[in-house]
Amino acid sequence: MSTPFEIRREVVLPAPPDEVWRAIATREGVAGWFMTFEGEQPEAEVTADEPHRLEQRFGTQAIEYVLEAAAGGTTVLRFVHSGMAEDEWGDEFETMTGFGWDLYLFTLGEYLRHFQARPAVYAEAEAPNTPDAWKRVLAALGDPAEGDAVRTPVGPGVVDKRTERYLGVRTESALIRFHERSMIGMPLAVGHHDVTPGADRAALTETWRSWLAETAG
Repeated sequence: MSTPFEIRREVVLPAPPDEVWRAIATREGVAGWFMTFEGEQPEAEVTADEPHRLEQRFGTQAIEYVLEAAAGGTTVLRFVHSGMAEDEWGDEFETMTGFGWDLYLFTLGEYLRHFQARPAVYAEAEAPNTPDAWKRVLAALGDPAEGDAVRTPVGPGVVDKRTERYLGVRTESALIRFHERSMIGMPLAVGHHDVTPGADRAALTETWRSWLAETAG
């Protein structure tokens, strides 16, 4: 059994449609705010009307982006994630997935605001699955609030987002996102979106893996 769902969002992004398109439709753009991985990628059925509409279908689910030019060189993005969710997720699937998209779309805005048109590399690492990993990571960063300066293993930055289970940090060349995922039975993870020319994904992954192991292990 599966359950239909639909998540809708509308956001104003600080870039014209062609730059938003590059961020959502190219690998080096997506790496600036979402997830990309080495090796095989999930097969998607793509419908594109550049730079107005992009639809990606993955099995029983679809993601649609509709872009409209707005005043001041901005873009209104209308976003829809719809499809069928497996019943094992329960009633919370739409709420949790919607919250996740809110954070990713916020990061998309930050990428376009600070690193527009710069190709990115994405790296990620997981912390040991210990009960107090989140508290240890926050303590190591000084338990910061939004706007606070922090020092990370990849250099200084400033907190651009803080919620109960999420911390976002912006450095001179990267967006770093800490996700506390115990609610879905997964360990804390960090995603690193880096626009440094020649950024080494493997090296970034190892830096974060080592720091998380030492900090949260």
